[in-house]
Amino acid sequence: MNVSVVTVIGTVASVGTALSMVPQLTKLIKEKKAENISLYMLFVLFLGVSCWIVYGILKNDWIIIISNSFSFVVNLALTVLTLKYKAK
Repeated sequence: MNVSVVTVIGTVASVGTALSMVPQLTKLIKEKKAENISLYMLFVLFLGVSCWIVYGILKNDWIIIISNSFSFVVNLALTVLTLKYKAK
């Protein structure tokens, strides 16, 4: 199997981006404090990730689809917990 440098770079970028919000989610779960998390930022992130998923589907690019779907789920959890902990 001959994997191109472009594919490796794209895969590393996708995985890095997908994992970028996991530390924030972990911190939120541990501290149960959400006052410093912007709901507007999360909204913009959802919009961007959703567009990436559609783009991946249109291009039939599974790396883009899978990594951004993972990002969507992480951001959904982050949003739900942010709303929960901001309400307290």
